[in-house]
Amino acid sequence: MKRLIVAIQFLTRLPTPRMASDAADFAASIRWFPAVGLLVGAIVAGSGWLGARIDPWVGAMAALAAWVMVTGALHLDGLSDLADGCGAAHGDRDRLLAVMADPHVGSFGVVAIGLQLLAKLVLLHASGGHWLALILIPFAARIGPLFWARWLPPLHAGLGARFAGAVGAPHLIVWIALLLAAAWAVPGLLATAVLVPLWALWLRRKIGGISGDGHGAGIELVETGLLLACLL
Repeated sequence: MKRLIVAIQFLTRLPTPRMASDAADFAASIRWFPAVGLLVGAIVAGSGWLGARIDPWVGAMAALAAWVMVTGALHLDGLSDLADGCGAAHGDRDRLLAVMADPHVGSFGVVAIGLQLLAKLVLLHASGGHWLALILIPFAARIGPLFWARWLPPLHAGLGARFAGAVGAPHLIVWIALLLAAAWAVPGLLATAVLVPLWALWLRRKIGGISGDGHGAGIELVETGLLLACLL
């Protein structure tokens, strides 16, 4: 239970009880990321449902605002850092990593955030109030970091390195089984099996490993991909 609370504290801005934790607890909290995704999804879907009582576009905007606020834009920050690095690197991996480490947001990062928010807004509206899908999409997307932490080497002594080795085969089996059960109700979630490996492949070829930014950007992009898959 402690590590679930640590995961909630890290991935969301929701109030949680204070408790002592160490580096091992933080690393192991990745095993609970999908569970936190269910919590995020419930808040997103609930906000969208309330807003849709006024108008479908209001519902989409309410869901998007809740999505950003409950996560504190944590994953959008990773997406912007990665976009800035890729935009400025021009094929130079060392420069890419240096730009990603810069705390300032550049033009590529701003554009990436804007496009991501616009894509989610349009897809939320087009989903037509498929509230169960909205609950389950953040859950499915947060299974990705378990695989990325296991498949990819950490780029540096940051979040990617802390999570490395914290995920075992039993953890993956449990979440895969739950994902398959969820896909019985929302078949579009099966796209997770394509999106998660594709992101891992892109990171390996483009950057050579995983970092906190890679995890965050991956969650954002998988969420958008799953919104599209569920719509189709």
